Amino acid sequence: MLVNWLLVVGGAVCVLLEVVMGGFAGFDLVLIGSTVAIGGLAGLLAGSPTTGIVVAAILSLGYIALGRRWVRAHLRVKSVATNADAVVGQRALVTQRVAEHHPGHVKVKDEVWRAAPAHGAAGPFDPGAVVIVDGVDGVTLLVRQTP
Repeated sequence: MLVNWLLVVGGAVCVLLEVVMGGFAGFDLVLIGSTVAIGGLAGLLAGSPTTGIVVAAILSLGYIALGRRWVRAHLRVKSVATNADAVVGQRALVTQRVAEHHPGHVKVKDEVWRAAPAHGAAGPFDPGAVVIVDGVDGVTLLVRQTP
């Protein structure tokens, strides 16, 4: 019986460590701790320390072998460019002349943006020209001639 209680307490400690440390282990300690605690509970219900150890071992190995990859894939943060960063690399239509020291306007998709020539870009760009957004400086898109 003591072994089963040790499994339950050990599993709970793993879960608490993950919570206290802010998920540093990528949720692994929560799941491993849970499998160990479930094994301990199964051993308590069956009245057998062997059952607790076997269930904890099978669940833990099952998670490591099968579930870990799935959990990691679903917890991975996917970075998505937003706002001005989302238009870098996009084609833009010049709607107001863009020249060095005289920013103009370009249209990217359905939005009009303030634009200036990118560093080293051959300018100026007259209305109707198609340019590529090379970068962002504050609220101004930096554009260059299309290849």
